[in-house]
Amino acid sequence: MTLSMYQASAPRFVNMLTNLAAVLDKAAAHCEAKKIDPAVLLASRLYPDMFPLSRQVQIACDNAKGAVARLAGVEVPKHEDTEKTFDELKARIAKTIAFVNTVPAAQVDGSEDRDIHLKLGPREVDWKGMQYLLGFALPNFYFHVVTAYGILRHNGVEVAKRDYIGTP
Repeated sequence: MTLSMYQASAPRFVNMLTNLAAVLDKAAAHCEAKKIDPAVLLASRLYPDMFPLSRQVQIACDNAKGAVARLAGVEVPKHEDTEKTFDELKARIAKTIAFVNTVPAAQVDGSEDRDIHLKLGPREVDWKGMQYLLGFALPNFYFHVVTAYGILRHNGVEVAKRDYIGTP
């Protein structure tokens, strides 16, 4: 049995982004209940040299839409990084999910050997599709989603592993 590149990517991204949006709802409710300015939580970091919560969400979205687009051989949609509220971040997540859902499975399947070229800061990297998805895109995506979760948990938002993973 071969691994479906579509099943290994698009539904995984949509599932985790849906969970991330639900976690952001809990964060907004936490801010309201505890009388915390949401901007404080959105600017929170796990460590001073790490990106804040808002940027973690933006990057998670960028990874999801970028991976699916690259595997499908289509242009990666551009999203401005201007979100400053939970609602704006949730709108970005929704926009990302909507894009991912427009890409047909047949366009992603068979991309195991597609050439993927990325510029990462000053360096340029080349992968084949499977190597890119499993060795870079998915780990990077999960890193930013779990870091967003960790920032919220660290700041007292009552989230648990089931919020991160989701429930069937």
